[in-house]
Amino acid sequence: MPEKHRTYFCIDMKSFYASVECAERGLNPFESNLVVADLSRGQNALCLAISPHMKSLGISNRCRLSEIPRKVQYEVAPPRMSLYIEYAADIYGMYLEYFSPEDIHVYSIDEAFIDATTYLPFYKLDAKELAKKLMNEIANRFHIPSTAGIGTNLYLAKVALDITAKHNKDHLGYLDERLYQETLWHHRPITDFWQIARGTANRLARYGIYDMFGITRMPPQTLYDCFGVNAELLIDHAWGRESCLIEDIKNYTPQSHSVSFSQILPRDYSFDEAKTVLCEMVQHGSLELMRRKVITQNVSIYVGYTKELAPASGGSVKLTATTNLCSHIAPDVMDLYEKIVNRKIPIRRLALSFNAVCNEDCEGYDLFTDWESVEKEKSLERTVLELKDRLGKNAVLRGISYVDEATQRERNTFIGGHRAGYDDPRTKS
Repeated sequence: MPEKHRTYFCIDMKSFYASVECAERGLNPFESNLVVADLSRGQNALCLAISPHMKSLGISNRCRLSEIPRKVQYEVAPPRMSLYIEYAADIYGMYLEYFSPEDIHVYSIDEAFIDATTYLPFYKLDAKELAKKLMNEIANRFHIPSTAGIGTNLYLAKVALDITAKHNKDHLGYLDERLYQETLWHHRPITDFWQIARGTANRLARYGIYDMFGITRMPPQTLYDCFGVNAELLIDHAWGRESCLIEDIKNYTPQSHSVSFSQILPRDYSFDEAKTVLCEMVQHGSLELMRRKVITQNVSIYVGYTKELAPASGGSVKLTATTNLCSHIAPDVMDLYEKIVNRKIPIRRLALSFNAVCNEDCEGYDLFTDWESVEKEKSLERTVLELKDRLGKNAVLRGISYVDEATQRERNTFIGGHRAGYDDPRTKS
């Protein structure tokens, strides 16, 4: 079916985490002030979400508790990622009552694309009627407010959601290429558009370009010189075009793979304290590689300093072996940390990436490797994985996880970097 005849929905749950907490408490998210934040991190804790009513007061969704005006009274809900995942799964289950899984692409925990093209005649509804039906059902079943964008391609559906729907009382937005060019070509800031990051906007600004219309007037070669192959996507989006289908997304296989971990530390850490946490991350990451039956020969780290007092430190190291064994990975990573990190500035962020991972059948060591030692370590690590799978992530821990600055023991109770849940009597059935 030609792209111009397709109809896509992009449906987003408004302030999802906060709306779930309101639903659990029997509160109206459009009338109640509620913040999802971890109070154990103090008044500088980042808000994972705030209720729509707080947004209407002009409060930023990603603010810190200390940035909320003192005159605003609000309830703080600790994050419960397992609960949010349950709600998201239930909402996806509702979609499956209407659409085939082949026509649904889950973009994030609170957002999904749906190819509704062939379903409109089946349900005898137009696009807005079917989208509204879904939104009403989400509200009635789960008490979660939602917003929907409708477009003739995936890009326009997303832009209709992000820019158009928020200005409409019915929380619905619609765009085709003509409407997009007529209504949004001169929209600013350009960063409101999907996949236009601040860095891209800054580079466009050097050429005096501040909106999508300006991109359509730039010489294509200039764009390719500035953005490389990404210029093709930028040009298509400037005109409101998008050739990618949900089918293409589901069939896509990335050419390279990596396994990454990151965390924001609970307080300012010294050089030695952060090194402890990085060591934990290497140990945890090596086990995860073994769990996935993959190996690596290249590892990179990122270290961010408190309040951005200095540019972040980053670097990568090629290992002497292609492996997933911590004993072969940790020494090189720790040596890299020692070389690139500023010892005088407190550290607040850490990231670790195992790059270009491949199947463990490609494992390789040097001629002087003690193979008996390798097999012994593998056997031990597999036993640790089995115990963790059977008894819980904290069933077996290395001694380093018991020092004061260690974080892995607590992070093993997290989902997606946030607390899975609390023993809150209001959550128990």
